[in-house]
Amino acid sequence: MNLFLRAKHWQIFIPFFGSAILFDMVTMFKDFFNLLFLGAVLGWLYSVAVGMQKMVPVTVKMKVTMFKVFFFIPIIYIILILIFMDFFSKSFGDPFFGPYSSIFVPLHLLSMFCMFYCLYFVAKTIKTVELQRSVTFSEFAKEFFLAWFFPFGIWILQPRINKMIKQYAENNENMVTE
Repeated sequence: MNLFLRAKHWQIFIPFFGSAILFDMVTMFKDFFNLLFLGAVLGWLYSVAVGMQKMVPVTVKMKVTMFKVFFFIPIIYIILILIFMDFFSKSFGDPFFGPYSSIFVPLHLLSMFCMFYCLYFVAKTIKTVELQRSVTFSEFAKEFFLAWFFPFGIWILQPRINKMIKQYAENNENMVTE
């Protein structure tokens, strides 16, 4: 978790953007690079959302358990898709337009909703730690969109996260020595 929190923006951007470029160049390993990219994005989201909770003011209540539930729903969905997609496509043709579309479409929409909630929660966490108070969506909308457009938003968000982590560490070090 600390790997993402302490990384520089370029240390996060290059592997993620590089994996997308490699994905285009090496189609043989398409699924591997997709999973690598997704794993990196999800790892960063989880690290920021959960790792920065210790820096959230005690007066602000954030629903970390709800974030964790919504975080794991898309992961479970993706695993199920990977397991069953080959079977469904061989047995029934295209599953998204076949008899099982009534299952996949709602699950896909639920997964999308969960991912947007995760982006929302991460953006809110960043801004709450930064301002040290409860925030509204209009105050962290920029962070939401930066997290959404992940590889590029990292260049702006990660230096701010690094600065907050450093300040928090310095403040806690001063408290221990006093």
